Amino acid sequence: MHIVRIGADSAELRPAEDIGAKAANLARMAALGLPVPPAFVLPVKLCADVVAGHAHATRHLRDGLKEGISFLENATGKRFGDRRQPLLVSVRSGAARSMPGMLDTVLNVGCTPDAVHGLIRATGRPRLAWDCRRRFLESFGETVLEFDRSALAACISELVAAEGAGSDRELDSEALERLAGSELALIEEHADGRLEDAFAQLEAAAQAVYRSWVSERALAYRSLQHLDALEGTAVTVQAMVFGNGGLASGAGVAFSRDPSTGARSPMVDLVLDAQGEDVVSGRRAPDTAAAISRELPKLEAELGDVLRRLEHAFADVQDVEFTVENGRLWILQTRTAKRTPRAAARIAIDLVHEGLISKDEALRRIAEIDLASLTETRLAAPGKPAATGIGASGGIAIGRAAFSSEGAQSLSAAGQPVILLRPDTSTADVAGFALSAGIVTSVGARTSHAALVARQMGKPCVVGCRELEIDPVAKRARLGKATLAEGEWITIEGDAGELHLGRCETIRTRPEAELAEIAAWQSRSEQHGRRAAAPQ
Repeated sequence: MHIVRIGADSAELRPAEDIGAKAANLARMAALGLPVPPAFVLPVKLCADVVAGHAHATRHLRDGLKEGISFLENATGKRFGDRRQPLLVSVRSGAARSMPGMLDTVLNVGCTPDAVHGLIRATGRPRLAWDCRRRFLESFGETVLEFDRSALAACISELVAAEGAGSDRELDSEALERLAGSELALIEEHADGRLEDAFAQLEAAAQAVYRSWVSERALAYRSLQHLDALEGTAVTVQAMVFGNGGLASGAGVAFSRDPSTGARSPMVDLVLDAQGEDVVSGRRAPDTAAAISRELPKLEAELGDVLRRLEHAFADVQDVEFTVENGRLWILQTRTAKRTPRAAARIAIDLVHEGLISKDEALRRIAEIDLASLTETRLAAPGKPAATGIGASGGIAIGRAAFSSEGAQSLSAAGQPVILLRPDTSTADVAGFALSAGIVTSVGARTSHAALVARQMGKPCVVGCRELEIDPVAKRARLGKATLAEGEWITIEGDAGELHLGRCETIRTRPEAELAEIAAWQSRSEQHGRRAAAPQ
């Protein structure tokens, strides 16, 4: 079995069908000279056999991992699981088509007790080392061991309360060491000794990522997005860079243009002193622009340059995951950005004007959009909202409140439009997303997985609505001072991030100038087609 190496002067370009879109784009970025941590890829073709449990697939998997780790050790000068210069890796999925948040990732693999001591010795940062250990235990426990995340979350909450801290971000190294000990006690009997063995962790993580291809949420997403023909996922193993090393570090997601409106300005969410899952899971709110500018004054210019280069290289709007490690920018992933229909039309026009794509290519990209129904909706008399959050996907949606996917399914089955309101953004709710007219969450950011899915589905979405407190047992929620019961009407405004009780009156307008330009392209394309088909 051939593994593909990326980075460290190796930039083998292979199609997404072989190594997944994520790895194919990673290799292209490495070839462009962008700062990409070295990685290797196990191919898509191995997925079905690993899922089926075939012995030869297990052997190929193990051999490929050994060969790949040797490459990463040579590329980084570190040793996997070492007591002095430890190499830690992420184990990521990647199908030929993007499936944001639907497949699994395991971070900080190789973080054994020996590696913890090695990180402390190499960096002088015990807090970083113990934060990596406890994050590994949480990621491995939830993804590989399928341990209940709520039990691990309870460990964190109990320690945060005992320490009088505002969140786990405020815990010191000694507290994080105790947290890792508590989490280890919870999951070690299920782990068969793998928590102390770096290679055993790696093999189990790679198998779990392959298995996530047949998870319920992944199957539902492929069915909804008509991706059933995809053959499987690849597995990318990449050297870790650490965004959780203090306020000069962080993890973020950036869009080269606004994927909700199509505006040319970049949209960036960054969480300081964090790792990538903190951002894309929606569990942590992004830091303010002022805080980012204060801690990382060069980041805006550096990231802006990367985004421009990627747009020109891929000739489309990019959705980029990145990490900053001690002030140094690393690019972990880029993909074509999911966007609302309204944004798709505007972006297509702008890219033509900028000379990045042809008019025929622009028409191809918007071919599936119903231009006749492309409207911009606003509230006739907005008034004061019951609560506000962050607008993540534009437009207005009106429906009956549901607080679970099951509630959404019940209301939808009765023929009612639904607004799904959830405490956080969980990709497990993809079936509820599909049935809903709009989506609201009390935490999260514009770049979380659920916001991406909402935009792809063209549904208004509001995230980070801190005034929203949901009681799933009572099937009620508080919106500031107001109370909302399941089944009651609510209106959401996905541009401004506003929630209004009841059914609000709306006004619809059409983007006439943009539609007229697209109509002129279509007419010209049809004329060219008729001339080409005419007998000579």
